[in-house]
Amino acid sequence: MVDLKVVDIFNPSGFNMILGQAHFIKTVEDLHEALFQSCSTIQFGLSFCEASGPRLIRSSGNREDLIELTKKNMMELSSGHSFMIMMDKAFPIQVLKQIQAVPEVCTVYCATANPVQVIIAETPKGRGILGVIDGESPLGFENNQDVLERHQMIRKFGYKL
Repeated sequence: MVDLKVVDIFNPSGFNMILGQAHFIKTVEDLHEALFQSCSTIQFGLSFCEASGPRLIRSSGNREDLIELTKKNMMELSSGHSFMIMMDKAFPIQVLKQIQAVPEVCTVYCATANPVQVIIAETPKGRGILGVIDGESPLGFENNQDVLERHQMIRKFGYKL
């Protein structure tokens, strides 16, 4: 028997977040180091759900409100060996490759500031993440003005010359 659930990620301030899956208790320390070393301005909180042993939610970060936000969301997800990072003063593009390079990281489900829903499967053994709904569905195709605005925004953020 499998029950499917949809969990809305609580993120009232629209912080950038990364949701993923990893496999080892030292994930919290390794993610903390990767984030801190990737971007000197980053403020973050992260939490990791253990799937074995004491099955605790392990947390770290350098900003208490973001740590608490990840703890609240991870308690709602309660999906084994998953992690969440909430960040301010940085974008996922600045840290994503370093997060993916952490040896125990298996999957990144999303990296976004959009509203997120997580699709959860629950069995008598526990819960697992099946996927995410990241933002909303497209409304159409971009036109020439949209292309120009996209190019300007990317350059404003310093990602292209």
